[in-house]
Amino acid sequence: MVRRNRCVGDVTAACLKCTCCTCTASVEQQQRLACWRDRRRSSCPVDLRARSRRFFSFAEQRKTDVRSSRGKLFLDFFIMNVWIFALFAALVAVGESDDPCLCATMKWASCGPTGTPGSCQCNITLAEKTDQPINCKALVPKCFLMKTEMYRRSKNQDTRSVGKPTEGFVDNDGIYDPDCEADGTFKAKQCNKTEECWCVNSAGVRRTEKEDMNIKCEKLVETYWIRLILDHGPVESSSLNKDSLKTALGDAIQERYMLDKSFVKEVEYDADAKKIQVDMKKDMTDRQTKLADVAYYMEKDIKKSPLFKNLAKFSPKVGTTTLDFTNILVYYVDAEPPTFKMNRLAGGVIAAIVVVLLIVAAGLLLLFFWNRQRKEKYSKTRQTDGETANN
Repeated sequence: MVRRNRCVGDVTAACLKCTCCTCTASVEQQQRLACWRDRRRSSCPVDLRARSRRFFSFAEQRKTDVRSSRGKLFLDFFIMNVWIFALFAALVAVGESDDPCLCATMKWASCGPTGTPGSCQCNITLAEKTDQPINCKALVPKCFLMKTEMYRRSKNQDTRSVGKPTEGFVDNDGIYDPDCEADGTFKAKQCNKTEECWCVNSAGVRRTEKEDMNIKCEKLVETYWIRLILDHGPVESSSLNKDSLKTALGDAIQERYMLDKSFVKEVEYDADAKKIQVDMKKDMTDRQTKLADVAYYMEKDIKKSPLFKNLAKFSPKVGTTTLDFTNILVYYVDAEPPTFKMNRLAGGVIAAIVVVLLIVAAGLLLLFFWNRQRKEKYSKTRQTDGETANN
């Protein structure tokens, strides 16, 4: 029982140095409490001071252990948060890469969820209030791409990704507003929304003269062979050859454009001109493999207006050498020859033919007058010889 009382006794007074305090029934306990409060008091009994030292040593050790435990707990908490953040970032990255509502093969696509959980549909705009569903796991057909580009231009929407390219190339891709079949192939007859029409091949390239709307295009002729002429920048390595280039280009085309590298049939290399000739061929009866789509995507990549969501450059690697392409020319070879007419030749060609004909005509006239003059001279010479003989 604790009671308030006046402190009595020499030891108690020396330890507590008070005249009025709360005392307990046990003087020894009161003395121990006083010594705990001040370990430096020399008036406390020896056994009490030793016990105090042990008590405070244990208390300090407990404080140290608590601090160490708190530090370790904080460190563990920090590491756990780092792992959680890393795991979350990885899940986000994986989610973005596999996100069904992102179209990797068409940066202008607009995607939205469908009624089925975890799936969505991506579309591109071909005309006003005309959206075309597309398959984002394959290249978008060239006919749809051209229509989308024409629509974006009509709305003053840029068809490039980062503005004007550094080379300052004129945008002369031969874009027109095509008519497409439901599966994205070109219709054989194209008019570009005018009364002037022509026939195209499966790549959408004109293969006849432009005539009126009565022109007959009986079928869509297949383009089975595409030749690419690629110009590349300076390279440090001089070990480039057609075999290593064929392997590197085949692998790069297969990875980026999803075309089996077996379609890359031949590669030629002109080291002095820094030109690579690539021939992509398929069977003439093959209507499934879209070589023109691959060529169109590649052309956009090299001219710095890529169509992919991923704007990485098409830069194949040959060993440790990375090829940086600066220009591309695309040539199309059809299963049937084109039907251009002489009377619709370009003005420059006609002018050249006229000049050649004039030169030939002038040469014939000179030859005629020279022969005539020689005959007259020969006739006069014979007449003079006859007069001399008569005399």
